[in-house]
Amino acid sequence: MITRNTLIKLYIEDKLSMTEIAKKLGCSVHKITYWMDIYEIKRRSISEAIYQKNNPNGDPFKIATIKSIKKAKLYGLGIGLYWGEGTKASKNSVRLGNSDPMLLNIFIKFLQECFNVDKKDLRFGLQIFSDIDPTDALKYWSSELDAKLSQFYKVHVTISGSVGTYRHKSKYGVVTIYFNNKKLRDILVGMLPR
Repeated sequence: MITRNTLIKLYIEDKLSMTEIAKKLGCSVHKITYWMDIYEIKRRSISEAIYQKNNPNGDPFKIATIKSIKKAKLYGLGIGLYWGEGTKASKNSVRLGNSDPMLLNIFIKFLQECFNVDKKDLRFGLQIFSDIDPTDALKYWSSELDAKLSQFYKVHVTISGSVGTYRHKSKYGVVTIYFNNKKLRDILVGMLPR
């Protein structure tokens, strides 16, 4: 017999999977499932389990308390930027793309100050046309965003003239900020006007 307290401690508090608990207790997963059902311990969904596995120390962000007008303005600006420029179709990450470094830096500041996101956890995608030098563009964006080159995904190059018509094409391409966290993405989408 496995006690309720043991399962609560291992599954809820220590956040072990049922497989990990079975190994620890030297029994089958079926036995763990049986006793969890008996004690009516709610199981995590697959997406919750994956999220927890990828974030063993808890959420990589924390919603900050807004205690000043300055932070309230940043919060409103950040939500507005995400509403207007963010990619809501992505279900697994917060994404915002633009060619304006000032706009991108404001959104980064919003993530850092309003959600305590560590800048090292951000990733960046760079899309350029084939007539732009990828090395120059990466150096430019790395400097403008104060980001390490290792934070950038592989540069996506589009053949010049093949997509759209641009009167004022960006000299250094378009950068997309990625914070790969489904939970924060869902929180931000939930804050948008409907």
